[in-house]
Amino acid sequence: MKVNVLTGGPLACVPQSIFEQKDEWWCGVDYGAVELIDHKINPMLSIGDFDTATDEERLQVKNQSHQLVYRPLKDDITDTELALRYLFAHYSIDQLNLYGATGARMDQLLANLFFILKPEYQEQVERITIIDRWNEMRFFKPGCHQLKRNPQMKYLAFIPLTAVEGLVLPDEKYQLQRTDFDFSVALSSNEFVGPRATFSFERGILMTIQSCD
Repeated sequence: MKVNVLTGGPLACVPQSIFEQKDEWWCGVDYGAVELIDHKINPMLSIGDFDTATDEERLQVKNQSHQLVYRPLKDDITDTELALRYLFAHYSIDQLNLYGATGARMDQLLANLFFILKPEYQEQVERITIIDRWNEMRFFKPGCHQLKRNPQMKYLAFIPLTAVEGLVLPDEKYQLQRTDFDFSVALSSNEFVGPRATFSFERGILMTIQSCD
C-alpha cells in the first residue's frame, strides 16, 4: 500500500501535480488536511491539533475525512511524526511519500529529517520518501542499493546521517572507493551516469537526495 502524506508546510514548496492524484490514499496532517479538502481530496486519515485552522475548516476536516485523529495536547513528537507512527501501526504500508515537510521553518525541516534516526522507525526507514518541488529524499540502511533516476532532477547527493562505514559509489559521475565517515557530511552535487545509480555501505543510516535548481 502506498500512502501520500501532506503536512501543513508552505504550499509553494509542494509539487502542484500531487493534487491530481485524487484516487490515491492520502493523509492530511494538521493544516495539510484542509489543503487536501480544498483540492477536492477526501483524506483517508486527518490527524493533528488543527490549531491553525478556523472552526469552519475544522468542521470540514471532520465531515470530509474518512477518519479523524484529534490531538489537542502537545507532547514529545510533532504532528507529522504522530501521523507516521499511526499510519505504520494501523496500515500495511510499502511506500510513504511525505509532502510539505520542507519549507520556511528550519526547525521543522530538521525535525522531519532527524526522527528517521529513532529506533522505532528502523524497520520503516527505507519506505519513507520526502518530496518537494526541488528535492526527493530517501533513507537507507546498510546493504547494496540502486536508485532510479528522476528525469526532472539533475543532481544526486549522498549524506551520512550517522557514522557510516564502507560507502562505495561505483557508477556515479564522481565515484568513491570504500570510505568510512565518522560524522555526518554532505557529499553533494554528484550526478547519475545512466538511468540508475548503485551504492553500498556496511553500517549506519544514509540519506540520498535527488535535486534540481
